[in-house]
Amino acid sequence: MALFNRKNNNAPSATATATAVAPAVDPALAALTGDYAIDPAHSSIGFTVRHAMVTNVRGTFGEHEGSLKLDGSDPANSTASIDVRIGSVDTGIADRDNHLVSGDFFDAEQFPLMTFRSTRAEQLGGDTYRVTGDLTIKDVTRPLSIDLEFNGSATDVYGNERVGFEGSADILRSDWGLTWNAALETGGVMVSDKVKLNFDISAIKSAVAQG
Repeated sequence: MALFNRKNNNAPSATATATAVAPAVDPALAALTGDYAIDPAHSSIGFTVRHAMVTNVRGTFGEHEGSLKLDGSDPANSTASIDVRIGSVDTGIADRDNHLVSGDFFDAEQFPLMTFRSTRAEQLGGDTYRVTGDLTIKDVTRPLSIDLEFNGSATDVYGNERVGFEGSADILRSDWGLTWNAALETGGVMVSDKVKLNFDISAIKSAVAQG
């Protein structure tokens, strides 16, 4: 199901434009139009990073909130906004989590939130999309593109209309000023610069939009 339109660079001739008939809006797609709140209890925002050159460390942010605005009749108007509380990071080891929120990394006391605000979206094919926006970590804002798979929509047992997405994006943490590291005796560094951000999102349509 196409949530976002890709611009057609092969523009039709004036004659073709005059005679062409606009495709009908998919009713199932149009029904998704509305405002959605990300459900933190059924969503996950996390990361994977290489540790000591030989293994991966995975973590999640337990506290986050966000919203989606989906326009099924004109999907290019859809937007996304996410706020993540840095202090909620959880890698399974308290000492490591404390180091991550310290001044060596996120400096969560001074910069408590990581935010993403979308600026555009495009369909890559089928149910795969690329959402581009501004990611802010600490005091640095840089563009980020996230490839997402639309997992579909459903009404849950409580009558909530839900949509689901999952995807990921690779970043270099140094681009956002996260440069702490330690050299290994055998060569290489303790923490890789490349980090994979992981998103598994369930969002609930607002009651106003449903009504």
